[in-house]
Amino acid sequence: MTVDRIHQTRQEELYRSLPSVNEVLLAPELQKQMEAHGHEAVVAAIRGCLAEIRAEIAAAEISGDEMKLEIGSVSRRVSEILQRGPEYSLRAVINATGVVLHTNLGRAPLSEAALAHVVDVARYYCNLEFDLETGERSKRDVHAEGLLLRVLGVAEGAGTCWSAVVVNNCAAATFLALNTLAEKREVVVSRGELVEIGGGFRIPEILEKSGAALHEVGTTNRTRAADYENAVNEQTALLLRVHQSNFSIEGFVERPLLKELVELAKTLGVPLFEDLGTGLVSRLDEAGIANQPTLLESIRAGVDLVAVSGDKLLGGPQCGLLVGRTDLIARIRKNPLLRAFRVDKLTYAALEATLFEYLTGSREALPLMRMLDIPAEAIEKRCRAIVDSLKSARVTATGIEVESVVGGGTAPNARLKSHAVSVRHSLLAADELLKKLRGGDPPVVGRICEDAVVLDLRTVPAEMDDTIARAIDQL
Repeated sequence: MTVDRIHQTRQEELYRSLPSVNEVLLAPELQKQMEAHGHEAVVAAIRGCLAEIRAEIAAAEISGDEMKLEIGSVSRRVSEILQRGPEYSLRAVINATGVVLHTNLGRAPLSEAALAHVVDVARYYCNLEFDLETGERSKRDVHAEGLLLRVLGVAEGAGTCWSAVVVNNCAAATFLALNTLAEKREVVVSRGELVEIGGGFRIPEILEKSGAALHEVGTTNRTRAADYENAVNEQTALLLRVHQSNFSIEGFVERPLLKELVELAKTLGVPLFEDLGTGLVSRLDEAGIANQPTLLESIRAGVDLVAVSGDKLLGGPQCGLLVGRTDLIARIRKNPLLRAFRVDKLTYAALEATLFEYLTGSREALPLMRMLDIPAEAIEKRCRAIVDSLKSARVTATGIEVESVVGGGTAPNARLKSHAVSVRHSLLAADELLKKLRGGDPPVVGRICEDAVVLDLRTVPAEMDDTIARAIDQL
């Protein structure tokens, strides 16, 4: 008999020795679990446990002797699964990548006030579309529109010409604006702004899907105000300016100032729509994010309509904000697609609380802002503390200088001085080490640099430092 055949026969014997679900159910220990968790939950846990053991057999991670032990302790393993509670797919993780707005990790964490307001609104019924004064139905936008306009300083005075609407993300905001204002007409865009951002979102394709026709002007690196002016005709519905979110063009380049485009749009009688994206309200030069356009600047410059994200540099929940002339927002509100793109009560609650942080001057209450503002020296001190606390003989850790990035398609050139813990293991390669950290509870997500796992603490709350140290020691 060949070695492969012997191995196959042993596997088959191990599979046959596994108990059935009903046999495991009869274990006295599981009778108590059924009283606590119910029959269906216990059965599901047994099936999951047996599936794990089958996988271990298939991977040859378990021998015959060990198998006997595992079979005898199936009920214990099931009890442990039940005690852990539901294993949700969506989990909180420790972001040690140094990417502040990590799109794959959910971008901006919410402030404590936003979390509390979400819980309060979610726990009971709320006045999402109900006017408490009149007892009549109202619009859900009232919970954010007034606050946003106050943050931007354009809500004061009678007959204000500014309004705002909230949708589920900035891509939806851009699509909705184009579909409403430019369907079957032309939109003039610079070739240097025909961008593609994460997830395959391309400006030319979104224009096509919206029903608008793309009219390209200028070149990849140089576009002038005259190019826009020469392109405008009776079919032109909008001038579109797009933020170059995740790249930059340097060298022999030219782009009209925003003020020039505003004046040109007014002269030509064509609205200027800016897909700003970043959600940056006001300048963050002191945090190392220089030369980034802001929502406040666009509104003050007189842009007719602006689209931004709520979960980027605004520091709030995922949503898209459209701020602009009241007549344009009114047309957008009448678009039937708005209902498909609208947000729920939880998003409004988080957004409302986030905007209040701006109104009260509590910018430091936003986790995003704290991460951007923390000095590199403070991060270095935390790295040294973690390194000094490690006890594992198999782990070598040092503190190193690194650069954090903003991420989220916001400031591609911004680099923030930071520090990280560089970790090596005597038995594990860097990718294996990183996988082990991701498999922890909570998962720790880092990056690999020069064959070491690098954990940048800029994006890690200080109260999680001990958790990271334990995760490294337990390797």
